[in-house]
Amino acid sequence: MRRITDEQWNDVINVNLSGTFFVTRAFVESMRKGKWGRIINIASISGLIGNKGQANYSASKAGIIGFTRTISKELANRNITANAICPGFIDTDMTAVLDPVYIQGLKDRIPLGRIGVPDDIANAVLFFASPDSSFVTGQILTVDGGMIY
Repeated sequence: MRRITDEQWNDVINVNLSGTFFVTRAFVESMRKGKWGRIINIASISGLIGNKGQANYSASKAGIIGFTRTISKELANRNITANAICPGFIDTDMTAVLDPVYIQGLKDRIPLGRIGVPDDIANAVLFFASPDSSFVTGQILTVDGGMIY
């Protein structure tokens, strides 16, 4: 926290949390008029458990969780659901640069014994977008191979 500059704090909060708010606000009125919609936000396990050295990131993702739960209550009477996904460690360009020893340490902490892949998150999004989730709102789905539980 001590090393995060005001600019770094604001940049991450603006992109992750404020961006989520502004995109939602841009679309929610048409959903309200149509009396149907699906809002699916991407948070992070860092928003649930924190992450050393990333107070700005963790705070922004925790904010997305609170925002999602709040709008799920505000919009439910219009048949609009709002849910969030909290990915764990996913094999992306961002994680590809991590030291292999560090990656192995992560795998050792994940009960399923592997790093997730983008399709793991896409499948969660598909569920929340599908008719199968029509009675699901305000939920936070952790997709992390069991890492934080």
